Amino acid sequence: MMPESYGKKKETMKIRNSENISRILIRAANWVGDALMSTPVIRAARRNFPHAEITVLAKPWVSPVFENSPDIDRIFIYEAAGRHRGNAGILYLAKELRSRNFDMALLIQNAFEAALISFLAGIPVRAGYNTDGRTLLLTHPLKRTKEIKKRHQIDYYLGITEGLGLHTFGREMHLHFSPEERQKRERILKERNIPADRGIIGLNPGAAYGSAKRWLPRRFAETGKKLRQVRKDLPIIIFGGPGEEALGESICRMIGEGAFSLAGKTGLREAMSLIEMCRLFITNDSGLMHVAAALKIPQIAVFGPTDSSTTSPAAASARMIRVPVPCSPCMKQECPLGHHQCMTAVSTDMVFSPAKQMLGETLCF
Repeated sequence: MMPESYGKKKETMKIRNSENISRILIRAANWVGDALMSTPVIRAARRNFPHAEITVLAKPWVSPVFENSPDIDRIFIYEAAGRHRGNAGILYLAKELRSRNFDMALLIQNAFEAALISFLAGIPVRAGYNTDGRTLLLTHPLKRTKEIKKRHQIDYYLGITEGLGLHTFGREMHLHFSPEERQKRERILKERNIPADRGIIGLNPGAAYGSAKRWLPRRFAETGKKLRQVRKDLPIIIFGGPGEEALGESICRMIGEGAFSLAGKTGLREAMSLIEMCRLFITNDSGLMHVAAALKIPQIAVFGPTDSSTTSPAAASARMIRVPVPCSPCMKQECPLGHHQCMTAVSTDMVFSPAKQMLGETLCF
């Protein structure tokens, strides 16, 4: 079965009649940071189609990013490891989506699969970048030029709305917490006897993408220990996801008194809510880095193998630490040369000095 536009000349078309768009499906990106950097697109969809019902289709691990958003009516979980597994699961997912009578699909995700699902779901308007051989499956294929690929990821995603002739409404990322979530984080701290009435310092030594993005754990610990000497009134919390428990505990022990590890002990919503309490956040290039940027938390982000021009933290309160080396950015999960020089070249003082300055600038008691 071929798309209805097969054999016709493909042209990028503008979305002109908002009155005909009453149900919108947005296929989310599959990484927490990318999901956050796509929130300006979702806000643009809401404001361009104020009366439409907006549903986000997301994998389970990124769906928490979209909870409590006033721009989203519902979140539909794509259970690729469960009921939507394999080819049969994709057909089942398309059937579920078809029953909801969507008028338009905005594909944040670049994969062929995203276009195939929206096509099989019978969604009349299917818009996204013409990547991964999916042009024939889209009614509104947007050309992904070399210039677009060089943009910051926020602007790259906003290129979808721009290409459709829709208005954009800024590039600010958004996270929204309920009063109950803020109460829950207070309980988490109280249960662990963490004195956080004046705020906390957050360290995020992990990175889901791979070890190449991780600054040395010992240097995180050395930085944390020095910061405790500067601000003993601020406890240090080690953040991290599942599988990073040992890493968090190791750094916690190296820092000593006043350090607490919550790595692997909270869900994503809880971790994001706790980051909102940070007076300073020190992190690798990671999803939580973008969380801190969205919340406008002062942060220091250590970059090595990734491209800071496209994925840097989009906040005036953020500082990047990066030592240029000939092989960076390589965009590899593991260092292909084995020396990890882009990260080992970042010394403790290179992070501690600006961290101390940022604490002095932002904390006046």
